Amino acid sequence: MALKYYHAEPVANSLKSMIPLKEKGLDFESVYIDLHKFDQHQPWFTAINPEGQVPVLDHDGAIVTHTTVINEYLDDAFPDAAPLRPADPLGKARMRYWNKFVDEHVMNFVSMHGWHRMVGVIARGVETGEFEKLLERIPLHEQREKWRTARSGFSDADLANATRKIEVAVDKVEAQLGQTPWLAGDMFTLADINFYCHCGMMVERMFPEMDIAGRAPNLVDWRDRVTARPGVAAALEMPDRTAPGLRTWTGHVR
Repeated sequence: MALKYYHAEPVANSLKSMIPLKEKGLDFESVYIDLHKFDQHQPWFTAINPEGQVPVLDHDGAIVTHTTVINEYLDDAFPDAAPLRPADPLGKARMRYWNKFVDEHVMNFVSMHGWHRMVGVIARGVETGEFEKLLERIPLHEQREKWRTARSGFSDADLANATRKIEVAVDKVEAQLGQTPWLAGDMFTLADINFYCHCGMMVERMFPEMDIAGRAPNLVDWRDRVTARPGVAAALEMPDRTAPGLRTWTGHVR
């Protein structure tokens, strides 16, 4: 069975489904999508994913999109290769709770800061006429509006609320990791991968004023244990063609 993975740099969304592929030791064809050249909005790619977003998993011609769905699919399709979900129903429920929390209360708020700080620079660097042409190729209305907002800048109120949501998430995860070694319990799961990719690996660089080392020592220890995993290390070693100054911020472009 052939696996093909369309992805950008090994951070945020693209990293999130790269890690299960590496953790499970699955052979796959890597197809790099250059987000800074807007490859994700080219007709050849929207023929694969009409939403024009990465990553995308192609499993023998069956297309799977959205990282949380991709990751559960990989665990269903390859159950004997290093399972990343608990075997018991309660464990699965706990894992899905944390995935839902990250997807709904973390990801978009970290993304907002990334878009504001660096993606806006990219958007403002495109001439007005060309920018409008680029917007016309974006399939999703919400993404078009996000590019427009990034170009003009997110409001102080929205950014402050996003920071508050991230602080709540950090404190919530810190409390959980004071009780269990991993988010869903005693096992490293898809929930750990989710939070790590969207917040855990970059929050210190993005928000030095939060003093994560002092505020969340359990989170820091957990982050280091996640980073040290061979599958995670292998995923992080995938090619990164982004300019160094943009790497922290552009992982949420998709």
